[in-house]
Amino acid sequence: MIDKNLTEEDIKYRYITPAIENKGWDKNHIRMEYAFTDGRVVFDGNIHDRKAKKRADYILFDYNNQPIAVLEAKDASKPIGGGMQQAIEYAEILDLPFAFSSNGEGFIEHDRLTGKETLLPIDNFPTPDDLHIRLLNHKKLTLKQQEIVDTPYYSDAYSHEPRYYQRIAINRTVEAIAKGQERVLIVMATGTGKTYTAFQIIYRLYKSGAKKKILYLADRNILIDQTMMQDFKPFKSFMCKVKEGEIDTAFEVYMALYHQLVGKDGEPDPFLKVQPTYFDLIVVDECHRGSAKDDSAWRKILEYFKLATQIGMTATPKTDNGANNLDYFGKPIYTYSLLQGIQDGFLAPYRVTNSYIDLDLQGFTPEEDEEDIYNRIIEQRFYQRKDYGRDINFTTRRELVAKRITKMLHEIGRMTKTIVFCPDVDEAEAMRQLLTTMNADLCQKDSRYVMRITGDDNVGKRQLDNFINVNEPYPTLVTTSELLATGVDCKTCGLIVIDKEIGSMTEFKQIIGRGTRLRTDKGKWHLEILDFRNATKKFKDPDFDGEPLPPTKPKKECLKDSRPVGDDNSQGSHIKYIVDGKPITITTEIVSVLGEDGKTMRTESVTSFTKKQILSHYSSLDHFINKWTSAERKAAIVDELKELNVLVDAVRQKNPALAEADIFDIICHVAFDQPALTRRERANNVKKRNYFAKYEGKAREVLEALLEKYAEHGILNFESVDILDHAPFNKIGKPQKIVRLFGGIEEFNKAIVELEKEIYKVA
Repeated sequence: MIDKNLTEEDIKYRYITPAIENKGWDKNHIRMEYAFTDGRVVFDGNIHDRKAKKRADYILFDYNNQPIAVLEAKDASKPIGGGMQQAIEYAEILDLPFAFSSNGEGFIEHDRLTGKETLLPIDNFPTPDDLHIRLLNHKKLTLKQQEIVDTPYYSDAYSHEPRYYQRIAINRTVEAIAKGQERVLIVMATGTGKTYTAFQIIYRLYKSGAKKKILYLADRNILIDQTMMQDFKPFKSFMCKVKEGEIDTAFEVYMALYHQLVGKDGEPDPFLKVQPTYFDLIVVDECHRGSAKDDSAWRKILEYFKLATQIGMTATPKTDNGANNLDYFGKPIYTYSLLQGIQDGFLAPYRVTNSYIDLDLQGFTPEEDEEDIYNRIIEQRFYQRKDYGRDINFTTRRELVAKRITKMLHEIGRMTKTIVFCPDVDEAEAMRQLLTTMNADLCQKDSRYVMRITGDDNVGKRQLDNFINVNEPYPTLVTTSELLATGVDCKTCGLIVIDKEIGSMTEFKQIIGRGTRLRTDKGKWHLEILDFRNATKKFKDPDFDGEPLPPTKPKKECLKDSRPVGDDNSQGSHIKYIVDGKPITITTEIVSVLGEDGKTMRTESVTSFTKKQILSHYSSLDHFINKWTSAERKAAIVDELKELNVLVDAVRQKNPALAEADIFDIICHVAFDQPALTRRERANNVKKRNYFAKYEGKAREVLEALLEKYAEHGILNFESVDILDHAPFNKIGKPQKIVRLFGGIEEFNKAIVELEKEIYKVA
């Protein structure tokens, strides 16, 4: 019989690990404490932290270094299957066929291929061959197909293994193509590594010999250049960029822009220079754009090479009539959403500031014969927010927007990389001028602090590489219309400003995608969104980040204005009125963050939210005090609250009166309306009770110093495992010597526990 007092770690060390090793699972095929997420970022104000990572007790790897099973352990007091539900959950997330649970007495196996569960003796865990053969029998692959599937990932000293969701997308795609599937769609949120995923798919298909001539298509030069210099760099010796439509047959991986393969002004299409069978594989980056349209000139490239296997990659699966990438490529083989990326901690959470301007809410009707600043009589009609920046604009509105942007930068950091989306290139230039004037001090240091980057501005476009470079501070604040809405990988973009109407969900997702990347090493933990057009209402749309709905029949409408929208839009004869002198103000602002369910936006204050969350977890003050008192380490309570999205330091920051309060007092004050003592007051109470009288000499000196550390820095510092390595304790002696002052480690720990009890004793 197993001792029921054994901990989970004891069970793993004494029973589970030996049992699976005895069945042939060597150390190269076992990973323990396997973390597969980074832990969701939680933030309030400028306080940031992470929730716990999702971590499996064991992941078992097959011969080709692919994970095949997850095993969850429980302590001896739990049943054998006590960890099974968690094991199944992890197996589903990781796309693994087998899940196991054990408490050391035996194993429960859940076979996801059949749905069956089996009780196994502790000495009868399946061998690697057992699970491998069962998986092969289920897949029913031919020998050739299996060779393709077993081809390993690219790996070198500078590469990293795929994240779990990338691995799933890669494996599913390679296996589907090995089985003969000709069209594949992969949906992955912006910032989750679509290009890296594409590289590994191409590499494995190329190395296996399944595909030899590969075409990678994109619609913007910067996407091709980024890809060749970064993720696709290992292809350097046999990869080329198609220029002026010339397909050099000496290479095997071709990087091309759509328009370079399509003839101009009636000229023959360059892609016709090679046979329709020339390419074995075509990967279409950002396939939500022109390539999906039925009548697109670019679509004919895909149709000409229709015998090639084609993979579409997008963050935004579309169902628009006539531009349906789902119809062309089929149902996604795998979807990894923005919200899932945020939950896993791979993408930045966002905070939205909705600024409502009175003019936008009320609309505008010009007086009879009213003129704009160019002495043009303004057409008599009712103008609404959707017309602002397109048909009419107001100098005072522009100034108001520019001032609010500048104010936010002062709040979050003036060197925050920022993109301001404007209605058109003219408005982008007007906004650039205003922001330059309002930030003249930083523009004086470097004129690139504010720049316009639009399709018609070569000077701005030449600075695009610097803007997206995480090590280059300038340009910092850029204005644009369309150019930065898609594909530009700006990892440190921390503020997105929306002052243009956004019609489609696709465009909205792409704009938000410019700021979804995390770069905590560069100080970017979350994304700020400043929205003047209420575009962020799309966060509440069921279509946002959800499964795409089937296309609907197009409505018949009379389009009053059919001008194209974008950086290449020429104003031509269209008149845009510019009105001066109208008093305009921001009537209200609403600040909200992504809710705990990953769908709704939460707008309540940090204090009220904290109270609600604490009360949901602790039923009463006594309940909380008992948990606090019994916790071996108070940090465990703080981590527990973090999982509820509660950051105690953020509460402290919002309330100056709590600046010097203990964590315990902050929680009791906010949730249970108790008066809050400062750390210094608690320390002084200990001294008044003459607690130290029973200790003498250096031992007393150590405890007095610990109490002072608590008073200065709080209980978490007090509990730090290396606190004795630092001043003033290192002047007394090494940790081993200090422990001996109390008669050994047990007596030292006992003294620490007693001191903590004294700190939190009622005076």
